[in-house]
Amino acid sequence: MPEAVGSGHDRGMQTSPSAARGRPGCCEAVRPRQRWRPGISTDWRGVPGAGGACRGGGGRGTARRHAGSGGAQGPERERPGPGRTAPLWQHFFEATGRDGWLDLGARQVRVQRRVREDGATYNVYADGREAVRPWPLEMLPLLIGAQEWQRIEAGVQQRARLMDATLADVYGAQTLIRDGLLPPSLVYGHPQYLRPMHGVRPIDGAWLHLIAVDLARGPDGHWWLVGHRIQAPSGLGYLLENRLIISQQFPEAFREMKVQRIAGAFRSLMEGLLRASPAGERSRVALLTPGPHNETYFEHVFLARYLGITLVEGSDLTVRGQRLYLKTLHGLERVHVLLRRVDDEWLDPLELRSDSALGVPGLLQAMRAGEVLVANAPGAGVLESPGLHAFWPGVAERLLGEKLLLPATTSWWCGEDSVWAAHRQRLQDYVIMPTFSAGTVTQSFEPVLAAGLGREALRAWTARIDADPAAHTLLSPVRPSEQPIWREGHIDLRPVVLRVFAMSDGAGAGVCCRGIDPVARRGADGRPENPTRANARGADAYLCMQRGSASTDTWVLTEGEVDRTSLLPRPLAPEELAGWHRIITSRSAENLFWLGRYTERAENSLRIARLALEALPMSSEKVLEVLHGLALRHGLIDAGVPSPARPSAQAARLFERALIRALGDADGACSVAFNLRALRQCAQALRERLSTEHWSLIVELEQQFAAQLGSVMALEGHEPLSDVLLVLNRAATHLAAITGAQTDRMTRDDGWRLLSVGRQLERLGMLAHALAEGFEAGLPAHDDGFALLLGLFDSTITYRAHFQARREVPPLLHLLVLDTDNPRSLAWVSRTMRERLRKLARHDPPWAELVSALLPRPDHWSLAELTRLDEQGHAKRLVDSLRACEEATRRVSDEVSRHLFSHVRADEHSVWQ
Repeated sequence: MPEAVGSGHDRGMQTSPSAARGRPGCCEAVRPRQRWRPGISTDWRGVPGAGGACRGGGGRGTARRHAGSGGAQGPERERPGPGRTAPLWQHFFEATGRDGWLDLGARQVRVQRRVREDGATYNVYADGREAVRPWPLEMLPLLIGAQEWQRIEAGVQQRARLMDATLADVYGAQTLIRDGLLPPSLVYGHPQYLRPMHGVRPIDGAWLHLIAVDLARGPDGHWWLVGHRIQAPSGLGYLLENRLIISQQFPEAFREMKVQRIAGAFRSLMEGLLRASPAGERSRVALLTPGPHNETYFEHVFLARYLGITLVEGSDLTVRGQRLYLKTLHGLERVHVLLRRVDDEWLDPLELRSDSALGVPGLLQAMRAGEVLVANAPGAGVLESPGLHAFWPGVAERLLGEKLLLPATTSWWCGEDSVWAAHRQRLQDYVIMPTFSAGTVTQSFEPVLAAGLGREALRAWTARIDADPAAHTLLSPVRPSEQPIWREGHIDLRPVVLRVFAMSDGAGAGVCCRGIDPVARRGADGRPENPTRANARGADAYLCMQRGSASTDTWVLTEGEVDRTSLLPRPLAPEELAGWHRIITSRSAENLFWLGRYTERAENSLRIARLALEALPMSSEKVLEVLHGLALRHGLIDAGVPSPARPSAQAARLFERALIRALGDADGACSVAFNLRALRQCAQALRERLSTEHWSLIVELEQQFAAQLGSVMALEGHEPLSDVLLVLNRAATHLAAITGAQTDRMTRDDGWRLLSVGRQLERLGMLAHALAEGFEAGLPAHDDGFALLLGLFDSTITYRAHFQARREVPPLLHLLVLDTDNPRSLAWVSRTMRERLRKLARHDPPWAELVSALLPRPDHWSLAELTRLDEQGHAKRLVDSLRACEEATRRVSDEVSRHLFSHVRADEHSVWQ
């Protein structure tokens, strides 16, 4: 499933552009010939044009204060005297108090610890490598005054209205294209212009319910727009995480400075979606995510929890009769609103990209029928092209009758011959941007800061643009203002960009929410790692979340009352709690089912490997032959590995080495490492359901098993058998803790019942097969064979406690097959599965009876019949019953998958269910 391929709508949460830096510590700006010559301003001192980095090393946590150079002042930005901090920051530290200032280092540690405890992560895919890292959060917030915010809010609201009106025209009357206000090639030529959306009218007439705008403060103190995120903007979940953590670190300052709350904007968004929904207040709202491998998956989970909506993947949904449904454990439930985090072209494989596994077949048709509200509507990606920047002023005057309140960075689309001819000789002054980020020509290169290119590289880029000018856009570099951060006991400064979210309340007005602010991180010399590489808005590499930038919280101050809006739902009445149950999607149910199965498989493979290695020195040929067969069946060795039962020391040694070598092969079909990795992957898809301890145990087991086994394998010449057995025993102990967490730390809901059914299915199949193989080989007649059967059932201590030293078949079969008090007996496993399946399918009694009838009833078997031998001395009745158990596990597994996960009847045939 290509999660990472189609989920890069906000790759790196890239932000504003910034010019290349010179020598370390130098803040001189590149000076291209342009309408706006950006310099740099510092929010710390409240003045533009401050040169050099502000690195203070004053003792006891006090920072050295440097006087900023003069420059034009932005509106109402009070200019402090030489050597003084900006008024907002003075207020911040006065409210925090002297102890707060001295405690900054400890607070930074607490911030980082809280991020780790919350499991806040950001997956990095830079340079073709994948890594999961903690969410990079800076401690000091970005401070914005009330009047300054009013101008930002008005400008962003205007942009939101402009984008919505433009989309309505582009997919409707197309007057902008007909009248020459938008070039047809920039619209129709964009890979994300969705022709199936032409003529579609969203339910409420609104195309956009949420947009993100990236802003940078210029040298004159005004804010400049450097880019839009329209189709599926990221960051709302991280915004919440930032606020929860940082506000708790500075509670006095947060309260005294009257920081505006953010819950009201989220409430407006949800109310607007419900107001526009075809089912109104009774609507089911879902958040569509590309899945756990997406770089911002944590925020998808966090946001869904905060909003109280269902987190879904494309496979959780299906369209039936032009309506969108959620596949749950107990059938299909209608979805009325879909808040998406999947890019446009991946939303519907039936009409858009046919190779997409992230979307829902038939989703566009459900939209056309007015049966589902998708926010934002598909097709918005066409407006993210930087080639459109120069056309927005004219579009705004036509559609809104207004001039733009937020000026944009200067850009030139090379698709106009006169533009490219005028700037061709000055390519080094610009950032080279792909006009169409998903285009066939430009999808393989990242934006490049031409000032850092050599002469030959510059000529090569000129020739490349000559070959296809329309695919390239030139953007003037930008130097954002700087934000104070805490570094190693002193205040330092880094460029910062403000991301602001505009959320529609459904009444035509935008409600702006404060954004997250990517803050540049530099190397030890103060420079980015690669000064020629720019992000999607023209910034240096260090202003890209994928390449090491950090985030901070934004504090917007208010002069009036702080908005106390809360998203806490109304209290539930006692009668509403009757029959209350948690919705479990079919995907979550399937992952829980396989979480149980992989837990049991890992346990089985560990036990068989340990028993096989322990048996090698002195066991009989029959025991070794059975162990060889079990190792083959469970993927612990390849088919070509000889049996250790052969009268050859070399065969035993080859078997031992092959078994040990395969233990850590994570790519092997059923190796121990493979099962542990599969267990972790299932758990990763269920993070919202698992406790922190449960998740940590699973991750630690995989990591520690690989590390410990790797250390043993690294020994030169051989792998000491005792060391390998020690690794297996430690893994088995760790796995017992995981099964304990599943048994004792999870709610006994239908999801847990499925997990249990998965475990019992694996256990029944493995134990029935092992016992059948053992009796066919005559193992009960041998001391070591008898002991092996007890070891495979993990019932050695129990047998000795009940029957002491007796080595007889009837008590053996009673304990391993018929004893309903032994959780390893076939009777206990079968009865437990039957009970849990019936509770699981209590809403569908006929199916519950059907699947229960497939299971064997060992508790009804006769011990006398099981122990009777035929003329050849074989326990044929027992072996036949055990083989029937194996077959029953396969049939039950298929029936559970078909009925609970796919939701298709046996007589239904569909290509895209």
